[in-house]
Amino acid sequence: MIYNAGSFLKLSQPFMLGFWLLITFLVLSSGPVYAEWVLVSGDDAAGLAVYVDPATIRRNGNLAKMWQLYDYKTVQTVAGDSLLSIKRFNEYDCTEERTRMLGYTWFSGNMGLGKVVYSTTEKLQWEPVAPRSINHTLWKVACNKK
Repeated sequence: MIYNAGSFLKLSQPFMLGFWLLITFLVLSSGPVYAEWVLVSGDDAAGLAVYVDPATIRRNGNLAKMWQLYDYKTVQTVAGDSLLSIKRFNEYDCTEERTRMLGYTWFSGNMGLGKVVYSTTEKLQWEPVAPRSINHTLWKVACNKK
């Protein structure tokens, strides 16, 4: 099939200017989608803030999965690696009040930015959620408990 661009090129200059402005706007506004982190716990003494991304909550029966972000005010050193934030992907048992980590990534910068220092998708064992702990707060968010 043969296409002819001739009729497109004969459009008025104001129309063409508007067309290209629209295309430019669409290209510039279609950047990457970033997580909307919501603060759920902060401990100034420990220099730690914990956030969740509510858009990542997925519930299936009595189980829920959710991303969370641990952000530190000072550099943390773990196994010789320096980090300022950790993104974790956890699974929550909404009936049994327990949780397990499905994976995590350590970052050199705050808020999950900077260089990836370490990452794993190793599933850890289920652990009970201790009352009045950060895991309890996260469990309540993931399981939609008040």
